[in-house]
Amino acid sequence: MADSRLAPHAGKLTATAASDIPLDKVKLPPGFKAEVWATGIPGARAMAFGDNGKVYVGTRGIGRVYEVTDKGKERTSRVVVDKLVQPAGVAYRNGALYVMAIDKMLRFDGIAKNPNVQPVDMTASFNLPREQHHNWKYISFGPDNKLYVPFGAPCNICEPGQEYAQLRRYNADGSGMEVVARGIRNTVGFDWHPVTKELWFTDHGRDWMGDDGPEDELNRMSKSGQNFGFPYCHANGISDPDIKKANACDGVTMPVTTVGPHAAAMGVHFYTGRMFPAEYRNAAFIARKGSWNRTKKFGFDVVAVKTDADGRNAKITPFMTGFLDESADTFWGRPAYIAQMRDGSLLVSDEQLGAIYRISYAKSYAKK
Repeated sequence: MADSRLAPHAGKLTATAASDIPLDKVKLPPGFKAEVWATGIPGARAMAFGDNGKVYVGTRGIGRVYEVTDKGKERTSRVVVDKLVQPAGVAYRNGALYVMAIDKMLRFDGIAKNPNVQPVDMTASFNLPREQHHNWKYISFGPDNKLYVPFGAPCNICEPGQEYAQLRRYNADGSGMEVVARGIRNTVGFDWHPVTKELWFTDHGRDWMGDDGPEDELNRMSKSGQNFGFPYCHANGISDPDIKKANACDGVTMPVTTVGPHAAAMGVHFYTGRMFPAEYRNAAFIARKGSWNRTKKFGFDVVAVKTDADGRNAKITPFMTGFLDESADTFWGRPAYIAQMRDGSLLVSDEQLGAIYRISYAKSYAKK
């Protein structure tokens, strides 16, 4: 596709003032409200709640990790660490911030009380492959207290080799590494179901197979060792035309649901709060950052996926839209990740504008 004009959208890696964010274009179901919760966080991706009102935010292209401090009526931000290679992965546990870049793993002990603490370099313990393509991270501690880390395919489509296209878990110190799933092209978002405690994750479909496929996926890992198809089998059983294998989809775990062509499905979060209506309890919210490998743009939104606990009867409904102007085929924001606050509201990071939005619900909002 060397003659194609399609190419990834360049990120806006400068701060955007709250007054310059067209929040009035955001659309939500009745009773919900969006507000700008924080700004000045260029490239904002994954979020991890810390202590003392802190939220830690990873980035990719800009190479920074931020600390956002909630002071009630306002939020301030500072750079924790800079000049890393795509430090998208952030997690927080027992007073320590974990930061994973392509080639580095750092732990900041007691950072909420000591902002100038020097990191412990844990890189050697994690045996990190250094290819950059699809190797940026989302990291999180699971119910088993293990740290889960994805290693994406080092290509659009290829036979990736033993180090890639997989999900691993480690002890917090980097010991005890296990590969728990394979055949994963690029997951940069996952969460554990509140009832079953099973891990669910998004995965990006390959490029250059046309506008309408293969679609991104929402997958459920019901046991360790499952294979999710890459590079031979995509979406709901589509054999790859370039990397061929007999009976390509035999033994492959199929997705709970597909979530749209080239949608760039990122963060996934199961809602467990009590602020939203009961119909959203245990629903999976997915941020779709939006397509580039498609002649007409798709995604640029947050959707809610409601299913049975075992993944059956999936239904996708729009939740947070308005970032994409379909008539002009242009966008102004790119939702990337979702985090749930103690009061049951949701934070949504916008990588394009370096902002975080807060989504809340009240019956009174619907009457306005």
